[in-house]
Amino acid sequence: MSIFNLLIIKNDAPEAWQLGFQDPATPVAAGMISFHHFLMFVLIIIGVGTFWLLYRSVSLFSSDKHPEPKTWTHSAPLEVIWTIIPALVLFMIAGPSFSLLYSLDEAIKPDLTLKAIGNQWYWSYEYSDLASSKRDLSSDEESVDNTISFESYMLPESDLALGQLRLLEVDNRVALPVKKHIRVLITSADVLHSWAVPSFGIKVDACPGRISQASLFILREGIYYGQCSEICGVNHGFMPIVVDVRSVEAFSDWRESNYDE
Repeated sequence: MSIFNLLIIKNDAPEAWQLGFQDPATPVAAGMISFHHFLMFVLIIIGVGTFWLLYRSVSLFSSDKHPEPKTWTHSAPLEVIWTIIPALVLFMIAGPSFSLLYSLDEAIKPDLTLKAIGNQWYWSYEYSDLASSKRDLSSDEESVDNTISFESYMLPESDLALGQLRLLEVDNRVALPVKKHIRVLITSADVLHSWAVPSFGIKVDACPGRISQASLFILREGIYYGQCSEICGVNHGFMPIVVDVRSVEAFSDWRESNYDE
């Protein structure tokens, strides 16, 4: 494994003592990070202003400086101001939050469908909407639906190769094409799980008897790591998710090799 690949993995996987976000790989993840930074900017302004008012109130209106308190009880202009300003701040926040929320549920005709099934304690995957012939996914030719399915277990520490991450590597990675609309169907075979990949900005609960849907449009190739984010039992921390995003040509080769098997 080259140094370049190790750097890609480092950017799209959690690091020790990490405080910030992983590098976004989808427009949704980039939007979430931008919205977070915007909210932090607003929160800092509100926090500084609030504590400054509190400090001024304590320092200027103490009993030492004003032994005789004022007799007025309220101010109509002041009440209007501190009612209108928070309302304007909420409207300013609501705009980008609603657009981001609707982008999460945007329904686009998918180029392929991936079904993720949570089990105690591993993931199983099924591919559908795939063509049996070796061709580009953007082709308009009629395709014959086939299904590829496999199970994905965490690799034990003794089987890890150089560059692979402890508690995050699996025996069978999920392969997906870059810059294609992908529909992810998520469900569970036993208890609650959660399919979460931070770099994709996706975290969807896997509920028994129910199928949840999410959309992906991945902007760059690489190896992306995630984990089950719902406490599902004693081995909850040992069912990681690894997604190998490839070029369309490389994904087609992977697909054909799995059909041959």
